[in-house]
Amino acid sequence: MLRTNPAFLSCMERLLAGKHGHHISLQSFEPGMKLIRQEDHIHKVYVILEGIIKCYMTEDNDKNLIFEFLGKGEITGELEAIRKAVSICNVEAITPVKAYTLSQELFTMLMYSDAELNQVLLEELATRLAQTCVRASYQQLYPVEYGLIRLLMLQEAQQVYFSKKDMADYLAITIRSFNRAVKQLRERKVLTAEGFELGISERELTELLRRFKLDD
Repeated sequence: MLRTNPAFLSCMERLLAGKHGHHISLQSFEPGMKLIRQEDHIHKVYVILEGIIKCYMTEDNDKNLIFEFLGKGEITGELEAIRKAVSICNVEAITPVKAYTLSQELFTMLMYSDAELNQVLLEELATRLAQTCVRASYQQLYPVEYGLIRLLMLQEAQQVYFSKKDMADYLAITIRSFNRAVKQLRERKVLTAEGFELGISERELTELLRRFKLDD
């Protein structure tokens, strides 16, 4: 749900110390600022040093679908550089973000000439594909409450705050369906009466998620 990649960050730190370091800059983004806009021609690739971003697509009906939250060490803009195409999604800061920035030209050159970066990139793309398949399966097989509990557990563990809309957009449901799921979890004492704090222990949450799987 929140992806990080220490290996990519280590790779960037090595590049910064080498001959390409002066071609890599550090940019800051406040919450709500977009690093990438959907269907724009972009010319940069970003590697997150600090903070959390969300990647989402805006449909023709103006509804958003968040398909990933990215944190420290994650890369974005690489697909556009590889495909030589317009951006497929929006990338927006949720928290204050600092990101290493390099041009598409430099990234493409390093992709072919730097074996370590190439390997880390391949592993990253493979991991994203695998995790996308897992997420698609549980969204199809399990009730909304299952995905919501997982998201709230992540929020608590990482000490981050996701808005109600972001959580609904990530779960691919309407605000009305989100509110219904929250109400059901509160009735079961899984959530506290106010806010989105989890009201049961980690052991009880693990057992509840296990029962969701058994009930499927």
